[in-house]
This record gives sequence, structure tokens and C-alpha cells, in this order.
Amino acid sequence: MTTPLISIFCRWPTPGEAKTRLIPGFGAEGAAAIYTKLLAHTVEVARTSGIAFELRVSGAPPEQFREALGEDLQVVDQGCGDLTDKLSRVPAPAIVIGSDCPGLTPAILVAARDTLLTDPMVIGPASDGGYYLLGYNQPADFAFTDMEWSTDSVFAETLKRFVAQGIRPAVLPELSDVDTAADLEDWPEFLP
Repeated sequence: MTTPLISIFCRWPTPGEAKTRLIPGFGAEGAAAIYTKLLAHTVEVARTSGIAFELRVSGAPPEQFREALGEDLQVVDQGCGDLTDKLSRVPAPAIVIGSDCPGLTPAILVAARDTLLTDPMVIGPASDGGYYLLGYNQPADFAFTDMEWSTDSVFAETLKRFVAQGIRPAVLPELSDVDTAADLEDWPEFLP
């Protein structure tokens, strides 16, 4: 079996365009600074896991991400379309993650990879009702198509879709991602 590639979805931390829900609490520059730290954390966690990974990027050319985060990185443009289109371009086997989960650890990524040795799918629920990680061994377009993203029902809806396909999903521990100022209360090291 082929080892899954981790695809980290991220955007360039342009003030006013990155983590916009943090702007009321921290301003455009502060929100971008928080996201810069979250992205660097995510890349370091992936590196430390020892699992091959790539950045799926938007907001700047791939070279700009390499210059900022490491010339050794494999960087791919996310391409056009909405989140469904972008996720559907990631070939199986894959572990797809975002770049705003301060509780993500190398051990969680290793657990996801190891779970995919025996299970067809693994998911990490986020405390806001979404998910911070989705791993799959076969094409998972059905999990993305016509999804109402950024709602508190994404995790539950994704589970329903996998069950409807006859897939028993393995579930990782719940973590929080950072969308609002309150989400940073336990993570002062990410403050601007």
C-alpha cells in the first residue's frame, strides 16, 4: 500500500485576506501575524512527523512559500474554484489538513497515517463542528461535493456521507482550530 501524502491547505498571510474573522480582535496585521505563526507551526509538525507532505497554496506564487518556509518544500497551487474543487484535486491516498490548528502534533499525523493502513478513512473532528484532518485511501469526492462549508455540521455531514458509502470512519481526538479571538485563549504563543 502506498503511504498517504499530507496536503496542507494554506494561503499567503496577506493582511486583510488571512484569518479575516480574527481582524475585529487583532486588526488585519495582527490576524496575518497569527496566521503566519500557525502556518509555520503546521509545516514544522508535518516535517517532524517524518511523513511526506506538500503545501497546497493560494494567495502567492509557490516560490514565495518556499522562500518563506523552506526551499525543500513541495508546493502546489490550489488552482481555481471553491473548496470542493480544490479538495477534489488531491489524489488518494491522502491526508488533508488545514493550517490553523495549534493542537496538531506529529503523533496525530502518524496516527492518521497508521490508521489508513487498516481503515479506508480517518477524520479528526474540530470543536467548531468541522474537521481538521481527513485521510482517505480511495477517491473521496463524494465527501466534498455540494458540502456547505464553514458550518457546524461539516463533521457530522461528512460522517453521514462515508457511512452511506459503506465506509466505517476512524475518528481521531477532537481539536480546536483558530477562527476567533476566543480560540486563542489556550494558545498565547500564537498571539501577534
